[in-house]
Amino acid sequence: MKWHKTWILVGALCLSFLSYSAQNQAQAKAKAASPNNDAKITVLSPMGMPPSYQLKPMAQRPSSLDGKTVYIVDDGFVGGENLLREMAKWFNENMPKVKVEYRRKAGSFQSDDPKLFAEIKEKGDAMIMGMGH
Repeated sequence: MKWHKTWILVGALCLSFLSYSAQNQAQAKAKAASPNNDAKITVLSPMGMPPSYQLKPMAQRPSSLDGKTVYIVDDGFVGGENLLREMAKWFNENMPKVKVEYRRKAGSFQSDDPKLFAEIKEKGDAMIMGMGH
């Protein structure tokens, strides 16, 4: 029984060697048959060109948040609600003179929410928006 395993192992090694040798010969023939081994190819980047954009300055910061309304806006990124609710809780505990409004933006993170943004422009003094990565 033991010698059967040995012969099977020897046979498998011989087959793998022959297969490797045949593969190398085929590659050598293909390389020799190639008319120009120094031929160059052109490779194009699949990334494309990013669209141009115009930088916008940040909004002016208020000197103090006392008596102001701060909107904390969740864009719907998974797990973002936990962080933003903790931020609202922190404001309520540590800055009681600041009114905090927590809102969930409608739609995906890419889309506008005109109704919410109009409310913030009308009633808010500052906004913190949680953006997913």
